[in-house]
Amino acid sequence: MLQLSATFDLQQDVVSSIFKKEATVGRIKEYSGIVDTRILNIERDGGVLYSWKGTTGTTRIGKYDPNTRQNKLLYTFDKQVCVSSCSLNKEETLLAVSLAQRTRTEERLRPVSKCLTLLIEIHPINNTKVLKAVDCRVRVQFIHPDTERDSVLESHLLLVAEDGYVEQLHVMLVRQEGYRVVMLNPECLAKDRVAEEFSWVQWDSQTQRLFYLTHREKAVLKCVQFCHDHNCETLFELELELPSNPFTCMRFVNLGFDHHQETQHEREEMRMVVITNKTGSMCVCYSQPACADQEIKYTIVLVHRGCSKTFSVALDGTPSPCSTDLLPLFIPIGYYVVVYLSGHLLHCINTRQQELLCHSLFLSGVDAELGVLGSDSVVLSLPESSLLDLNTGRMFTVDLNPSFLMDLLHCSHSRPDAQRLAALHCLLLYMGPNAALQLKIIDWICDNVMPFDTFDQIQEFILASLYRLIYKKCLSLDEVLPYSSVFEKKKVPEGLDQVPGVTCTTELHAEPVFKGKARSLQGFWEELQWSTEKMKYFEAVPNPRYRTSQNLPDWTKLLTTLKSENKKASNYLRHIEENTKQVLSMVDSWNLDQKVVPLFQEEDSQQRALIGLMVDKLREHLNRHLPRLGKKKIDVLVVNYVAKLLELIRRMLESVWLKYKLGPLVLCLKQQGSSAEWAVFHVMCRILEATKTLCLPLPPDLDNSDANEELKFSVLKRLPEL
Repeated sequence: MLQLSATFDLQQDVVSSIFKKEATVGRIKEYSGIVDTRILNIERDGGVLYSWKGTTGTTRIGKYDPNTRQNKLLYTFDKQVCVSSCSLNKEETLLAVSLAQRTRTEERLRPVSKCLTLLIEIHPINNTKVLKAVDCRVRVQFIHPDTERDSVLESHLLLVAEDGYVEQLHVMLVRQEGYRVVMLNPECLAKDRVAEEFSWVQWDSQTQRLFYLTHREKAVLKCVQFCHDHNCETLFELELELPSNPFTCMRFVNLGFDHHQETQHEREEMRMVVITNKTGSMCVCYSQPACADQEIKYTIVLVHRGCSKTFSVALDGTPSPCSTDLLPLFIPIGYYVVVYLSGHLLHCINTRQQELLCHSLFLSGVDAELGVLGSDSVVLSLPESSLLDLNTGRMFTVDLNPSFLMDLLHCSHSRPDAQRLAALHCLLLYMGPNAALQLKIIDWICDNVMPFDTFDQIQEFILASLYRLIYKKCLSLDEVLPYSSVFEKKKVPEGLDQVPGVTCTTELHAEPVFKGKARSLQGFWEELQWSTEKMKYFEAVPNPRYRTSQNLPDWTKLLTTLKSENKKASNYLRHIEENTKQVLSMVDSWNLDQKVVPLFQEEDSQQRALIGLMVDKLREHLNRHLPRLGKKKIDVLVVNYVAKLLELIRRMLESVWLKYKLGPLVLCLKQQGSSAEWAVFHVMCRILEATKTLCLPLPPDLDNSDANEELKFSVLKRLPEL
């Protein structure tokens, strides 16, 4: 289901490189001279910070650059130390380090703090300043702001303490002798208190956001946004319905890897992560370990949808005691959140089409294994769809596997309809646009041309492919445009509304509070705020989602109007025709020189009218429900949508024509019809049936002129009698 691509290997990319360099200068003669190599942090630019200890009694910190695939020595301690946290500023002039200190036998009479936090000048190596010497662990993280300036003489550092507070230090720098960068007035560094009294904290390096959880009377999730001007502000708060006292000790997420943490082997009471997408979606995901009843529960709070979904899954196998091994990972892949528990479940949850279980793919047993990872792997989920195996020091990017999904489609007898429908949507929505993949799906439709018991695969192909073209433009389009023909049915078939072994409960959650600049910032915060407010509107109005089949009464009236000589009717028809001309002017070349399929050879007044009608009705629907987009943007979106619909159907016809190798003489009276012609005719009939049910227009085809009627009759004449 998931394919993993290796992006970093500690042994190959770091240890072997260090050995080559050290061996050339005669420092070491064998790999055993490089010991205890550990990943410490991954910075915003993808750089991997690591430490290693040598036989000479030193501890060194280096950086691996994934772009150049080069390693760089940053700093050397002249004795062996335990580096528990580390961060490098964007300009690579300052290194922040937290050291875990243990009291040796001869030092027991002298008090030693558990954690020593240092700020070190490394361009070149110069002064070291002690920032903290405390009895709680401190994670360090430099802010990496978006800036186009080549030289920035200031850095901003977060100190995240195990005691439940965050401080931001402002470090002013000065350039000396043309190249040396040193701290300006290091004895008086300005600092701010950013957050306090929390039990869980997460850093998002790509968006420069800090999430943290406070728990007084109720659990409240808060978010601090760090801006390019180095200011920060709490922009967001959300009450969560969490178990009482969910974290008995501090939990750090995406704040590096502390290999010396004394509590790392303690049982993890709950795993929690916040996942955001630049389109404006936010999910809060959490789970508790499965216990003796062998049922695991995990919750996805869809902040942008105003609801939460809690899934309960019965695990196979013998009962086992509560274990951190039975805490699933939450992996973001596009707008899917993958819930993964090795050997038990792999649930690809669609966070934008969340109404029905059949639009999220659930797998269990052997389908839920990731073969690259061993059974003893300690795997962490990282931002940007990545995984880290702490035991081996290997990193992978994660993606959906199109080959597996195609195989799942072809297993028509052994897989339930809900799985096939979810796999089809994964392929069409997430994996596209991909011409080769689209051709494989059309081949599959040709081989399975009759509709399934619970859904019509041709209708799903058309609606999901069209939705893919526009879903990135605005999050709220999810609620007003169709993406599945399932919603055209009066009642959702049972096979699509249930997944064996999985129960789902949906609840509304408290409204989020947007504070300060959140109301004026563009991009993510603007979209998230607008989506949450718009959800209240969508819940109140009837039928906010556009259904093409609802155009049928208007289509019937329009057919009557086409025959009318009334002047008002003529004005309306001219308006409809103008809509049609806009669409057809956008449709790309129809390959007339190849003459693959006989399209656009004659006028088809009925299909032209239906094209114009669909433009009219869709434009009216979007203007009513999403006026914020503006009329000009809606006009462009609608015309593009209908043009892509015609192109999509034309592409299906051409693909089928080429699949069965039908030439230009297929509509000839002088030869017997073949099985290939019959197969193509069958597919075309099914396309006609699928589009007619949804009241979708077709590309203007042959009309009923005398010459074309003779061609059509030739097709019918050569069909098998049965």
